[in-house]
Amino acid sequence: MAQGTIASLQIVTARHAPMESKESVRAIADLGLEGDIHAKRGSARQVLFMDEETLTTFGLNAGRVRENITTRGIAMQSLAEGTRVRAGTAVFELTKSCAPCEFINDIQPGLREKMEGQRGMLARVVEGGEIKLGDAIEVLPNR
Repeated sequence: MAQGTIASLQIVTARHAPMESKESVRAIADLGLEGDIHAKRGSARQVLFMDEETLTTFGLNAGRVRENITTRGIAMQSLAEGTRVRAGTAVFELTKSCAPCEFINDIQPGLREKMEGQRGMLARVVEGGEIKLGDAIEVLPNR
């Protein structure tokens, strides 16, 4: 079973607002992260996971591509849709790969094309819980 750690946590409270780093966040079942603008019932895009290793490859800091949960030690993009992961006491189901948005080129011209297929995985909250910096993140066995 693959395991890593939570390297960074971020939420955004309004469209185009800066990401806010957090020491801990609360995940709410079938909603998202408490206080985050993307928290919407029934959405497949409640939370964005990105691994620190991919960010480092592109010379980016945690939160720069507007991910909510930055992981260390698990290549998030290598996990299949439908995979469940436990982060802290919450459980998430990965729903799809996140396509790089146009703003990615604002970070660095041409970055959007380079990041294609590497911007992380979107997920929905299956079981609510608390997530703190340094908590374990683990891939759960298939049901």
